[in-house]
Amino acid sequence: MTRQKRQLHLNLFLMSRGHHESAWRHPDASALALTDLQLYAKSARIAEEAKFDAVFLADSLVAVTGARSAPSNGLEPLTLLSALAALTERIGLIGTVSTTYSHPYTLARQFASLDHISKGRAGWNIVTSWAPQAGANYGLAQDVEHGERYRIAEEFLQAVDRLWHSYPARAVLDDRAKGVYHDASLIQPVDFEGEYLRTRGPLNIAGSPQGRPVYIQAGQSDTGRAFAARWAEAIFTAHTNKESAQGFYRDIKSQASALGRRPEDILILPGISTAIGSTRYEAEQVWEELNDLTSPEVGLTRLSNRFGGHDFSGIPLDRKLTRTDFPDPNAVEASKSRVVGYVDMVLREGLTLRQLLKRLAGARGHFTATGTPEEIADIIVDWYETGAADGFNVMPPILHSQFELFTWEVVPLLRKRGVFRSEYEGDTLRSHFGLGPVHSGSQRDAQTAEDLAAA
Repeated sequence: MTRQKRQLHLNLFLMSRGHHESAWRHPDASALALTDLQLYAKSARIAEEAKFDAVFLADSLVAVTGARSAPSNGLEPLTLLSALAALTERIGLIGTVSTTYSHPYTLARQFASLDHISKGRAGWNIVTSWAPQAGANYGLAQDVEHGERYRIAEEFLQAVDRLWHSYPARAVLDDRAKGVYHDASLIQPVDFEGEYLRTRGPLNIAGSPQGRPVYIQAGQSDTGRAFAARWAEAIFTAHTNKESAQGFYRDIKSQASALGRRPEDILILPGISTAIGSTRYEAEQVWEELNDLTSPEVGLTRLSNRFGGHDFSGIPLDRKLTRTDFPDPNAVEASKSRVVGYVDMVLREGLTLRQLLKRLAGARGHFTATGTPEEIADIIVDWYETGAADGFNVMPPILHSQFELFTWEVVPLLRKRGVFRSEYEGDTLRSHFGLGPVHSGSQRDAQTAEDLAAA
């Protein structure tokens, strides 16, 4: 395959009626229910018209509790993406599924099906599920600790990678005249047996257009980075400033190189949530309107969940926070890397609890940008050209108004500056990302969970 010229990548990260926690009640937000397919279909069509690489759906395995004004009825990602596959033609479809609370055989069938249905547009966002109480929803006495989640994930990837190679597409002959549907000699069991997972295989669905979905990952802890450098083809990452993003970018590319991978074969895509206006004042008003609709109760619930259930309710909202107001981030078994970033941001900027809640209400620790279309384009190109990003996970604060402004006003500027496509050059998510074909996972399979732990 001829390597494409480097280009900026843009994904639409779909959530609720927008990423700000109060977007659901903003007057400019869509009036459609969060369970209405058309809410997501309209977003996907806008993104496809703008030639985005993909739409992306996150997931949570627990319900929001203790916060009356927070919506929690998001649709299950793979079901929704299967519907969107029939309503779109070229845009990639990335869904989140947990390795901790799923089984390799089931997941392999689901994603192979989505890749077939979409004609090669499927991507899997690999998560280990940090949310407290997730274990109880799956019949476990307690949540799985951070390190063990990644040991399970390593086995899971080895198992599904083998399953996706167990029934190659070339095995399907579909010869009606001879009465031979497949070449059975090419279909092989995987006989995978690890400490946590077992599957005999082979898969009961033939190889899909991409061979398997594109692997996406979002871990930022040391263990998560090692896992991503080994497996991921794109990384969805969260940073509040360019310097942090540049450090992460260098580290991941270096780790990937040390494992024998080409740095360009692993894309770094930070989240960006943009408030856009014809003037900076108008853009700032977007955040002001949204923040005026927020509830400290919602923010405290979200913050507590990130810190594994820690109670912040006794801290005065308008006192500057100190390190002692937080539990030790290294002892948190939930979203370990994200909480380290929260504490660093608080200490660096001298934030009060109220200010922290407002900062997190907009993008939950992702980068937020405010300004005119020209200013937003400047920021995106700067990060792209200075080793902070290969592209972005676009997180509109309000759907659909702010996303339409992004596609109508910012994307044309990115094209004019020569960094973003005017047309799709291929039909699969793999081609949009400029990735090579899928090869056997045997080399990486040989690296065990112990290797990961040592890394």
